[in-house]
Amino acid sequence: MRIGIDARFYGGEQSKGLGRYTEKLIEHLLDIDSDNEYIIFLQEEEYSQWGKTSDNVTLVEAPYRWYSLAEQIFMPLKIRQAHVDFMHFPHFNVPLFYRGPFIVTIHDLIISRFPTERATTLGPLMYRFKQFAYNRVISHAAHHAQTIITVSEYSKKDIIDFFGIAEKKVQVTYEAVDGFGDKDVTQDQLDTTLRTYDITQPYLLYIGNAYPHKNLETLLYMMQQLKKSGDLWCKLVMVGKEDYFYLNLQQRAWALDVEDVVQFPGFVPDKDLPILYQGALAYLFPSKYEGFGLPPLEAMYYGTPVVSSNSSCLPEVLGEAALYFDFQDVSGIIEQILELRNDSKLHQELIEKGNTQVKKYSWRKMARATLKIYDSVFSQLET
Repeated sequence: MRIGIDARFYGGEQSKGLGRYTEKLIEHLLDIDSDNEYIIFLQEEEYSQWGKTSDNVTLVEAPYRWYSLAEQIFMPLKIRQAHVDFMHFPHFNVPLFYRGPFIVTIHDLIISRFPTERATTLGPLMYRFKQFAYNRVISHAAHHAQTIITVSEYSKKDIIDFFGIAEKKVQVTYEAVDGFGDKDVTQDQLDTTLRTYDITQPYLLYIGNAYPHKNLETLLYMMQQLKKSGDLWCKLVMVGKEDYFYLNLQQRAWALDVEDVVQFPGFVPDKDLPILYQGALAYLFPSKYEGFGLPPLEAMYYGTPVVSSNSSCLPEVLGEAALYFDFQDVSGIIEQILELRNDSKLHQELIEKGNTQVKKYSWRKMARATLKIYDSVFSQLET
């Protein structure tokens, strides 16, 4: 097979999320499969810096930004010139003019399920145009793909229901979590890092973006309720790049009079994140919707108990290794946190269960499952 992979999300500033998925997929495919040929389409910088050499890999420079007109026009031509048997697009942005066979990974339907102007910094007209383009592209990808890969059974059902497609067309390959720092943090490291960010224990932790579907205002209401009750024994630390959405959240914290008990350290480099995880009483994840839910698994990897909403895929992915609440129920969050604070045995049990849960997921396992899908698709194309 000559398998094309659109790896334009590989590396660079997009190295988390889609980039991490693409990177790990390619890394493990090349490790386990020496029989098939892989045609890897890369952005200019990654093309020039690619350090891996293999007889079954051909690199193709594809300097077209995702969601751009150049992507729509020139990417199909580039693929045609590469003479692939089929393409794998690890994101829904399949060019509308591409007419060859392909597999697409659709991680979630967040933009479809939460089409709100609160989730963008664009003006109303540009937002509507962008939403129209998104709907057109993802619908094309879903209906014309030979197979859709997604990352949880919840997302599979959501995709089937939303697009009205056959169940057999959608396959699940779970993602995985791997660390980016030391799991064994000393007390000196912890003390030094917490001083750097002016954080004192005990604290509750959220790390991630502040998009509206993450439902982070609920955590502010939680802190407001704790403050009013007079039982405020901890602070809330919310870590993320200070963008439009985090600035809005900070303004909301001020309006709710909790700016003194909620800290916003802003961007924190990867080397410090494991330390912040390990110093926290719990990691809070109030999201309304996730396709897989890597952040709470990441917290489990570093031994942090997780208190999560029970929405979308989260019970499926986190299993019995988390405490759950309804994402609209502020009192429910507080109840779970207080139980965790008052029960040291439960605290330790969640750490141990989290460690076990994380081990259920493997990038190597994901790559093997994807390779089986490639084989199946190729067999269908030959018949």
